[in-house]
Amino acid sequence: MLIRLIRFLLFPISILYGLGVFLRNLLFDWGLFKSTKFTIPVLVIGNITVGGSGKSPMTAYLLKLLKNELRVAVLSRGYGRKTTGFKLVDADSTAVEVGDEPMQFKQHFPALTVAVCEDRVAGMHQLVADHDVVILDDAYQHRWLQASLSILLLEYSSLQKVDFLLPTGNLREPQSATKRADILVVTKAPQNLTSAEKAELVKGIKPQAHQALFFSYLSYDNLLNVVDGSARALTSINEYTQIFLLTGIANSSPLVAELKRYTSKIIHHQYPDHYNFSVADIEKITQEYQDCEAADKLIITTEKDAQRLKSRIFASSLANTALYVLPVKTAFAEKDKIEFDHLIHTHVR
Repeated sequence: MLIRLIRFLLFPISILYGLGVFLRNLLFDWGLFKSTKFTIPVLVIGNITVGGSGKSPMTAYLLKLLKNELRVAVLSRGYGRKTTGFKLVDADSTAVEVGDEPMQFKQHFPALTVAVCEDRVAGMHQLVADHDVVILDDAYQHRWLQASLSILLLEYSSLQKVDFLLPTGNLREPQSATKRADILVVTKAPQNLTSAEKAELVKGIKPQAHQALFFSYLSYDNLLNVVDGSARALTSINEYTQIFLLTGIANSSPLVAELKRYTSKIIHHQYPDHYNFSVADIEKITQEYQDCEAADKLIITTEKDAQRLKSRIFASSLANTALYVLPVKTAFAEKDKIEFDHLIHTHVR
């Protein structure tokens, strides 16, 4: 409640921020600020809110879709890394060097090029000669680079709310910025949305004539042991007496809701997005784990958080725990999947 009050007291700053965003976009629209165009397809994924819209699962979806027929690279800012400049991600990289999400992409697609660079134009110059298509993660506001196709993600729960520009609200840009996108994807929607519910959402979104609109949802896989990679069904957690959940992501609500389908015995250690876990943080949860007298207990975390937990400084604390990752993917209903995949394939060809 206090944080909400403080954010509303900062409303005058939101007005100034909004004027700055409006002026910047106007200068790009008028051509006074120049966007660099490249000779290969550049797919930009992003949102107009701060975090939590499902950019990483969408990036992974596109990488999987294109990896077998094209030389694909993904370029990220590498949020939270302690390095600067252009850097290729390899198997020996750490989240401290390149950020947690690029590490996650490399883990899933070891044969593909994953790179980080805070200057996306400079990063593109490093990649364009050796690749057929580059996917830019979280770059909708990076207008110095011209996307050949821009995919804007709209989180389902945010469509039901009135929001404001930063710092009062979570908007990076006004709602009018959605008009720049070529494709709109509603993410984290209920899998069983009816046609009537979709039609009502479309009326609220008001897509432009040139914009394709799709609905997607999150699909959860089996739990994977962080140490040995062994899998166990997510449904098996209903057999456990206690589940410890550790998250440092922008919106953990869908994950918590999924776990609660199988058990109510959840103790959630929740931290901000991209949180840099300390030894004390990890010792706190592992001590609770050790003190718990339940015979059957697990620690569950996200793939993104797991990249930071692999640091050697946490090895001794986590050594005697059952630590599992819950992978999540973007999924579409069959009709939307066919149309979305066809649109992407047609564009990059």
